[in-house]
Amino acid sequence: MKKPKPEPLDRAGLRQAVIDLLSRRDYSRLELQRKLQPKAASADDLTAVLDDMAERRWQSDERFTDAFLHSRSDRYGPLRLTQELQQKGIADARTAVAALDTDWQERAAQLALRKFSGADLSDIKQKARIYRHLAQRGFNADHIRYALEQLAAAGDPHGSLSDDEISPGWD
Repeated sequence: MKKPKPEPLDRAGLRQAVIDLLSRRDYSRLELQRKLQPKAASADDLTAVLDDMAERRWQSDERFTDAFLHSRSDRYGPLRLTQELQQKGIADARTAVAALDTDWQERAAQLALRKFSGADLSDIKQKARIYRHLAQRGFNADHIRYALEQLAAAGDPHGSLSDDEISPGWD
């Protein structure tokens, strides 16, 4: 038996829905709009409610961006963070990520050392696996090269690999 479809939300219902969502965590305006658009009786009502929330500073894209970057910048690189923020409707995502006081090369090296310490970097498949892992997390080629150098130095205290030995040849 199918559940009856709920009635579309009027302005008061939308306001309550936004408050309920924001009481759990911060959302970008676009996220709220995407979540509530199918439930709204009118797009104008939804826009008015979201404008009111932003005016009262109950919803803030800046606060959302700060919280988002704080929670994810220890696991992901600048490329992925920028892409995810853009998908969530943050127009100045690139600027927000650039404003972080983060050494992305060191962050990539820390992630590589944590996950791949003791890896055999003479094996091209293993090196490619590490490269892919860091690339999928949003680190660029320079960050990954540095991480591979650090990984090689940690595994071989007497020397490090040359650039030709570090790059899997995908550049």
